[in-house]
Amino acid sequence: MNRKLIMVERIMHVDPVTPLNCVFAAKIRGSINPENIHTALFKIQQKHSLLRVHIDERESGPYFILNPAVNVIPVRVVNRNTDDDWLKESQTEWFKLFDGKDDPLARLVWVRSAMVSELLFVMPHCICDGTTAVTLMRELLSLLDDPDQELEPSIAFNSIEEIMPTTFDPAKNVRKARIFSFLGKMFFFFKNTRKRSDIGNNYALHWKLDEEQTLAIIAGCKMEETTVHSALCVAVMKAFQQVRGKKAHSKVISPVDIRRFVLEIKQDTMFAFAPIVELTISKTEDIGFWNMARKIKAELTTKIEALNVYEMLWMGEYMQSSVHRMVKYLRATDGTHDVTFSNMGKLNIPENYQTFELETIYSPTVAFPWRNPNTLVATTFKNQMDFTLMSNDSFLTEAEALKIKTTTIELLFANLQQLSHA
Repeated sequence: MNRKLIMVERIMHVDPVTPLNCVFAAKIRGSINPENIHTALFKIQQKHSLLRVHIDERESGPYFILNPAVNVIPVRVVNRNTDDDWLKESQTEWFKLFDGKDDPLARLVWVRSAMVSELLFVMPHCICDGTTAVTLMRELLSLLDDPDQELEPSIAFNSIEEIMPTTFDPAKNVRKARIFSFLGKMFFFFKNTRKRSDIGNNYALHWKLDEEQTLAIIAGCKMEETTVHSALCVAVMKAFQQVRGKKAHSKVISPVDIRRFVLEIKQDTMFAFAPIVELTISKTEDIGFWNMARKIKAELTTKIEALNVYEMLWMGEYMQSSVHRMVKYLRATDGTHDVTFSNMGKLNIPENYQTFELETIYSPTVAFPWRNPNTLVATTFKNQMDFTLMSNDSFLTEAEALKIKTTTIELLFANLQQLSHA
């Protein structure tokens, strides 16, 4: 693989001196053989070519360059003293660059005690999305349990053209892409992109619902003919309204797995681009919680069906010259949304292993360097919903975030309780 980063990868790359890392952690009960960890990481690295590249900064933009001399994925071992050490180590990893020419774009942190460990997979966001993180964790756990198995190499691509369908006609889209690029340049040219000076501290809140609570949410949403994602969106937006008042936008940004649209990007292909849809509720009209949830479900379905992802990928390449201004804009503007909410749903990771117990999976954490870094991630594993809420205290104080967390849960279960009394 030798290719230029596509537009969204470049945005997530930010620049050579700004780390933007994703951390995905799993808790294991049982003894782990260190040799098996290194064997597993070697096989994973051989499968995925993005784990054998370095990022070459050029005048025309950064490139992924395959590196035959790449080092093996490193493992940092930390003594485990508390159940929260994984979160502390995740926050440490947010700010460590992947800047060694021969170092791979991944590392593992092993938070270790005699019988309980957390394994933290760390990668720059420019090479991974949520599905990528799940894939690598699934492969890691499987190889820890059976280090003799082999992995089939994942198919990589060297250009956008390689993942375009045969029905896509670039000639018909060139004029539209050029107009789109020109309008984009004008938009960012007239926007204030001066970086804010009020840089605070990034933080993460973590909480988990038990099986009874999780199943109650699923059952309630099914009864009301809506989705868990839609109900969570409503609860989160209403929580922002209650906690932030006039500062609330009543809008969430919801990423969608690109693999739903681009069949050339397989489930086990490492990729960083997730198209987004915006979902909103009224700031004034109260039609009831479950009516709002059904409305959000319909809005999400309509907007997903309207996505033309191939066109987005193609036209994005015409915006490459504006990426620098896009990044500056993201670092300067408050945005018009409350939070980016990624609901990864039920994780495609087996629960049972022969040599250890997989006790739980923690939702990924990330510290965006944007002016509005509000990010909520939800996952479900062993019928337990897990959440991480991340921000920066210069934009959203940790006290406000705690209130939003508490209010979201209270709203959700208060409306579930009303169903049982109806």
